[in-house]
Amino acid sequence: MRTVTTTPFGARPVTAGLMENQARGRAEPAIGSMDKWQVLNALGLIAKDYGIGDRTLSVLQVLLSFHPDQVLRDGTPMVVFASNAAICDRAHGMPESTLRRHIAALVDAGLILRHDSPNGKRYARRGRGGEITRAFGFDLRPLLVLAPEIATRAAEETARREQIDALREEVSLLLRDALKLVAYGQAIGGMWDALDDRTQLARRYLRRKLGLDQLTVMRDEMQALVAEIRDQIEPDVPQPIRVETAATEHETAEVSGRDTRNERHYQRSDKDLSDKRQNRRTEPVSLALVLESCPDVLPYLDRRVTDWESFTSAICPVVPMIGLDTAVWGEACRNMGPRDAAITVAAMVQRIGTIGNPGAYFRTLARKAGEGDYSPLPLLLSLSRIGDPRRAA
Repeated sequence: MRTVTTTPFGARPVTAGLMENQARGRAEPAIGSMDKWQVLNALGLIAKDYGIGDRTLSVLQVLLSFHPDQVLRDGTPMVVFASNAAICDRAHGMPESTLRRHIAALVDAGLILRHDSPNGKRYARRGRGGEITRAFGFDLRPLLVLAPEIATRAAEETARREQIDALREEVSLLLRDALKLVAYGQAIGGMWDALDDRTQLARRYLRRKLGLDQLTVMRDEMQALVAEIRDQIEPDVPQPIRVETAATEHETAEVSGRDTRNERHYQRSDKDLSDKRQNRRTEPVSLALVLESCPDVLPYLDRRVTDWESFTSAICPVVPMIGLDTAVWGEACRNMGPRDAAITVAAMVQRIGTIGNPGAYFRTLARKAGEGDYSPLPLLLSLSRIGDPRRAA
């Protein structure tokens, strides 16, 4: 078939985009043939990559239906010369103005080319044997040229959608765990308002159409939330503890999780706890040491710190910033005292990058303080140059 003109009929001008699409459409295809419906189906997965929507894709489907062969094959005629009336009729009565808009979108996307006749009509000339020698209309050859690119992009999109489905499934399971565990926690008692609010917020957020990155972040956040909920429900996991008795100072007693509080009551006297708490209170901690060891907390303080009272007050707004709820903070203030609780928060801000679950970590320290087994001084010394052995040397 002889070469046809590539310039448009009528008032439509020649543009750089038109020339680029014409050059690409005339390029040598990487494959010799391709099933036209396979190309259309693959294009349906990535239509947005080419700037077209579902209606434009349906017009391309109609154009392909006018191509007599199921296969687009290089070296054979691929120009569709059906009239607007015939195309609109096969497109279920689409208005011609709408058809022209979608045809223009396909041309701009480089998926088809125009071959306009001298009078703008679409028709074909045939030889004596009935073969087409020249045709004016819409050239489908760019689809054959772009077929490998379209197939690659479609495979990537399929893999992305499968990954999104798997992530959404994982997040849904984590959300179910969070909802049911919070309900269980509320039934057995305790402070659950903050965790319930976070869970309900996640539930509403999951109703949206989330992308891969959003679901990945949500999966990580939900894992942390479920871990925090489990930690609050199961604060006393059975662990071997060392119990000092008159017979020996190094016997290890296995304490059951079911009666943990009762057995500790019998094995550790109130006087022991009182002595440990008294020892903790007598360990010297200066405000200067705290500010030197925890410089990262200073930008978060909303006031000038001059004494312990101003320091403790300034720490309060920092507490929720690191994921601690009011119930845990109140427990820490009761067990540690407001000053040691504030020091601990400042130290956590300094080490926040190394603490996987701040809520669980702080809750553990608060329980230790309640048993008389905690002082913030070693934590500060590990952060301060004063506690560095190389400085002493």
